[in-house]
Amino acid sequence: MSHLNGIDERSVARTTVIFCVLAALCEGIDLQAAGVAASGIATEFKATAAQLGNFFSASTFGLFFGALIGGRVADHIGRKRVLVASIALFGLFSLLTPLAFDMASLSAARLLTGLGLGGALPNLIALTAESSPEHRRSANVTMMYSGAPFGGAIASWVSMVMASSHWRWIFVVGGIAPLLLAPVMAVSMPESLGFRRAQQASAMATATATATARSSVLAIFADGRTPRTVLLWVSFFLGLLTLYLLLNWLPTLLVGDGLTRAQAVGAQIGFNAGGALAALLMGVLLEGRLRGPSIVITFVALPVLVWLLAKAPPQLVILTLLVLLLGCAVLAAQGFLYAMAPIPYPTVIRGIGVGAAVAMGRIGSIVGPKLGGALRAMGHGSSQLLMDLLPIVILGSVCALWLAWCVPKRTQVL
Repeated sequence: MSHLNGIDERSVARTTVIFCVLAALCEGIDLQAAGVAASGIATEFKATAAQLGNFFSASTFGLFFGALIGGRVADHIGRKRVLVASIALFGLFSLLTPLAFDMASLSAARLLTGLGLGGALPNLIALTAESSPEHRRSANVTMMYSGAPFGGAIASWVSMVMASSHWRWIFVVGGIAPLLLAPVMAVSMPESLGFRRAQQASAMATATATATARSSVLAIFADGRTPRTVLLWVSFFLGLLTLYLLLNWLPTLLVGDGLTRAQAVGAQIGFNAGGALAALLMGVLLEGRLRGPSIVITFVALPVLVWLLAKAPPQLVILTLLVLLLGCAVLAAQGFLYAMAPIPYPTVIRGIGVGAAVAMGRIGSIVGPKLGGALRAMGHGSSQLLMDLLPIVILGSVCALWLAWCVPKRTQVL
């Protein structure tokens, strides 16, 4: 058992992971709150398709800038401070969202909520990685990430039991939970051990100046990191494009295949919950002898399952099973990418490195739903839309497998 100035690192890791999982759960609820509330909002405000599109996109734009800013600032003042502030920010603006009086004010509230959500995610990843023992880093990062799809499953379940006219309550729940969590984290959760080591190593003025120079955005491309950074960006972009296209359009596609709305929402819950469990399993496998086979199986299965879903007959059992398996593959793949994100970067630039990768993913999450909408507007049905997605999924799988080959197993801790 190792210590830093008398601190039990095992206890620090356990406490940090628990808090980060809870924070990711809150993020998952907030990320899908807009989709859950959409039908009630559209009815109450008589929103057009364009207005709803702006409402959906607002939080994603906030996420993009929040990830860049949050990761950059955390490299200077600490992961914990930025994470707690980000959680409080998205909780506050989620809680204020029900007070919006038109679509413009709703979109503004979601934009500000997105800034907090974006600032939190790269710091959840970096904090978990830096506070975990070497043999548990990938497992702990994927465990943290699994909280988000579990939160999404909670949001989907709420949509089944709540009348659409009561849409404000999902934002109330999504706001109260992080506002309760943030002060507890501020008091009880320690700062990243890796960040504190870096601070101690930079105690002298000359070392501090060197660390500051190295923590620029360009540093994530220095010292041979360019191929891994580019692969990470492309993998995040294509992975989040695929995930958010499916999250936004799967229920509509399933209803188009003959399922009822309740059956489609049930399948969506299976997509999230099954995927969260698969992400947990992926984290365990990444630490053992089955690391290589599990990565290959995940990224080979992903395009195969998209193809099978496109060709499947419109039968409830078959469609539900394929959606469940697809959720497992998609979210296990995301768990792998989040586990890989901190590895190429030393502590002094890990925040901006992870933040930039998350920001690239957020561009994909904007493109995905818009691509699905454009394909639907062109008259593409459920099967054709999935076949249109297939080349993107194949390219994303190839990039992720290349990334796994290029990136070492362990995180840099210097």
